[in-house]
Amino acid sequence: MRITTNVYPKEQRRDAWRFALKRLSLTLDEADEATLYGELIHFRSSTHIDFIRVTGTAQSWTIDFRDQPATYWLAMILDGSATMRDAGQELRLADGDIICGRGDSPVNLAFAGDNRSLIVQVPHSELSQRLKTPISGPPRKIGTDGGSARIFAGMLRSLADTLTDITTDQARPVELAFPEFLVTALLDNAPAKALGGAAGMRAALLERIFQTIEIRLSDPDLNYQQVAAEHGISPRYLQKLFESIDDSFGHYVKVRRLERCRLDLRSPLHVQKSISDILFEWGFNDSASFSRAFREQYGISPREYRKAPPQEQAAVELLRRGRPARKERIAKVEEAVEVEEVLDEQLEEPADEAPQVPAYMGDTGTSRHHHLPATPETIHWGYLSKDLKPALRVRSGDFVTIEALTHHANDDPERMVEGDAGVESVYHWDHCGKTVERRGAGPMDASAFGRGPGEGFGVHICTGPIHIEGAMPGDLIEVRILDLKPRPSGNSRFAGKSFGSNAATYWGFHYNDLLTEPKNREVVTIYEVEAAGGRLPTAHAVYSYRWTPQVDPSGVTHSRYDYPGVPVDPETIERNYDILQNVEIPIRPHFGVIAVAPNHNGLVDSVPPASFGGNLDNWRTGPGARVFLPVQVPGALLSLGDPHASQGDSELCGTAIECSMTGLIQIVHHKGAGVMEQLKDVDYPLIETETEWVIMGFSHPDYLKELGPDAQSEVYKQSSIDAAMRDAFRKARRFLMTAKQLTEDEAISLLSVGVDFGVSQIVNGNYGVHAVIRKALFTS
Repeated sequence: MRITTNVYPKEQRRDAWRFALKRLSLTLDEADEATLYGELIHFRSSTHIDFIRVTGTAQSWTIDFRDQPATYWLAMILDGSATMRDAGQELRLADGDIICGRGDSPVNLAFAGDNRSLIVQVPHSELSQRLKTPISGPPRKIGTDGGSARIFAGMLRSLADTLTDITTDQARPVELAFPEFLVTALLDNAPAKALGGAAGMRAALLERIFQTIEIRLSDPDLNYQQVAAEHGISPRYLQKLFESIDDSFGHYVKVRRLERCRLDLRSPLHVQKSISDILFEWGFNDSASFSRAFREQYGISPREYRKAPPQEQAAVELLRRGRPARKERIAKVEEAVEVEEVLDEQLEEPADEAPQVPAYMGDTGTSRHHHLPATPETIHWGYLSKDLKPALRVRSGDFVTIEALTHHANDDPERMVEGDAGVESVYHWDHCGKTVERRGAGPMDASAFGRGPGEGFGVHICTGPIHIEGAMPGDLIEVRILDLKPRPSGNSRFAGKSFGSNAATYWGFHYNDLLTEPKNREVVTIYEVEAAGGRLPTAHAVYSYRWTPQVDPSGVTHSRYDYPGVPVDPETIERNYDILQNVEIPIRPHFGVIAVAPNHNGLVDSVPPASFGGNLDNWRTGPGARVFLPVQVPGALLSLGDPHASQGDSELCGTAIECSMTGLIQIVHHKGAGVMEQLKDVDYPLIETETEWVIMGFSHPDYLKELGPDAQSEVYKQSSIDAAMRDAFRKARRFLMTAKQLTEDEAISLLSVGVDFGVSQIVNGNYGVHAVIRKALFTS
C-alpha cells in the first residue's frame, strides 16, 4: 500500500495524512499545513509483520499499538533526526538510530525537518516461540555500533529501500531472520531492571539457550548436555529452566524443527526438495516419526500440507499461532479450544526468586489464548439459552480466536461451503438428516409451519457459549474486538477469495413497497469480499438471482426464504451478472450477534435484540470496538455470530453482506461493585470506539419481561421506531447524567445539538435506534 499527500488538494492533505497514519496505529500530532508532505508505504508479510516506511516534512506523530499491547514495535531513523518522548524520558535520535518497545508503550517522535523512518510492528505470535519472558520497562534505544545489531540495522535499511518492490515470497527470509535479530537486540546490553532482576536474568539466559538451539537445529546429534556445557550450567539446571516454562529441551527442539520444516514445505525456494530432504536437513532422521509428529502438531500430514491451496495453509497457521502447549488437543465441546499459558514454577537452582509471569493484556494477570472453531459441537443455530453447555471456559483478560459462520452460506454453496471442512460439517444436510438438526427456537417437530426442526424462529449460527469465570448477574462483560477477517473460500476454483450474500427478503422494510414487477420478490446478491492487497478493502457484486421455490434435502419446499441453510440448487435460478457495475462497497467487518444468555426459561429466538445484546446489527461492532453487556446468568454465557462484511444503518432489505469470518477478541469481566464510574448505570448494550460511545435503544429494551408469555411473537407485532427512539433518548440522557455528571437540562441540550441518533436496524422484530456520542465533545 502506498499513499502520498500529493494526490489530495492542499486543504485536504492534513486530514488525509492523519487518516492514513491512523489506519496503521500512528497518530499525527503536529504538522505545518502549508508545507505538509507525507508518503506512506506499507507492506505486510505472510506472518503479519507490518513494515511501514514514512517520509515527510517537519511533523510529529505518536506510535501507539496499545490495542495490541503484547506485540513489539521497532522504529529506525533512516534520514534526518528526531526527538523521542514518552511518559518518563526524552531521547535524541540521529540517522541510523533504532528504538524498540512493547505495544503498550506509546512514544511520540518529533521531526524538526525532512525525514524518513521505518516502523515495524511484530505480532505476539511471531515472538512467542522465541521470547518466552517479555522484557519490561520503557522503550529504549538499541545500540547499532557493532555485533548482530549492526547487521540488523543494515538489513532494516536495505528492506526499507526496497519496500515498494518486495514480494511476499522475497520477504520470507526476512520473516525468518527478523525475530532472531530482534530478540538478540533486545537482550544485548539490556539493563538488569528491564530484564526483571534475578528472575529476568535467568529468562535472558534461557533466551540465549534458544539462540544456540536455533543455530544448531540442523544437527541431528544436538543434545541438552552439549548446550548446558556451552553456557556453563549443569544439565539439571538447564532442564529446570525449561520446566519453568512448562516445556522440556527435547519437546522444544522438536517443535522448532517442525516449524522450520513447515516453512520450507511451502516455500518456493524449496519446491524442488523432497519431504525427506527437508526433514533430514532439519535434524530429523526418521520419516515415519516425523510424519506423526507433524500431524500431531498441525492437524495435517506433511504431504497434504504441501499440496494444500494457500488458503488452507493460512487456516492451519491461524489454528496454531504461537507455541502450542504440549498437552493441547481439541476434544469435546467444553475442551474444543487451544490454550497457550505460561506457568509460574519455582526454580530449584539457584534458590532465589522465581521468574515473573508475563501479563500480556488482561486485567487479572496472565492472559491465555484460546481457539474456538465453529463445529457442530460448538455452535447453536438460531437460538440463545441459559441452559446451553459451555463450548469454552475463560478467565477475565483471556484472548479468543473465534470462528463465526454466516447462516447464508448455502445461498451459494459452491463459493461459501464446498471444500471448507468446517463449514461443510455444520451445513451437512442430506435425505438422512442434518448434522445440526435444530435451526431456531421453534418446535422440533415443525408443527407450527412445517419448515423444519426449530422452524427458523431464529436464524443465526452462534459460536459458543463462552463461560466467563466469576461472572454473575449485576456484573458487566466487555468484549474487545481486536481483529476480524473474512473466511476464504474452501473451493480451489476460488482460492484466496472470500464471498458473502445479501438477501432482500420478505422481512425487509422494502418488501411491500416495490415499484417494478414482479412484486413481492426476494432477491439474493452474491458479493466478493476483498480484504487484502494494496488498497482499502472493498466488496463488489458478482451476480444476483431471484429466489425460486427450493426443495430441501428433507423434501420440504420453501417458496420463500423462510428457513436458514436451505441449499440453493443452481439449476433452479437464473443468475444476473450485469449488476452494480462500477460500484465498490468499503467493507466494515463486524459481528451482527454479540449476546450473553438471557435470564429466561427455554429457548430464545436469536433475531430480536434486547438488554442481553443479541442481534444488534450495528456496524460499529468491528475491530477496535469494545462492547459492554450486562450479565444476566452465572458465567454470562457469551455467544457471537452473524458476521457481516458490511452493513448500512437500518439494514433495510433484511440482511447485510453476510460473510463467514474469524475474529480475535479479548473478554474482560467487570465486577458490579468495581465498575468504573461511567459504566455504573449500564444495563443495556453499550458500544465504545476510539472516538465515540454508541448507546443502543430498542422498541422494547427487555421484551421478554415486558410482553408476557407470548413475548417472542408479540415483539414482531408491537415494535416501532418511535419506541426505539424514546428508549435511545432515555438511555443517552441517563448516560450523560451518570457518566458525565451533567444536569438533565444540560444533557437534553447536548443531545439535541451534538449527538447523532440513527436507525441501527428496522428488520429484527425489536427495532433499534442508536445514539452516537462523540468523545471530542468533552474537552476534559
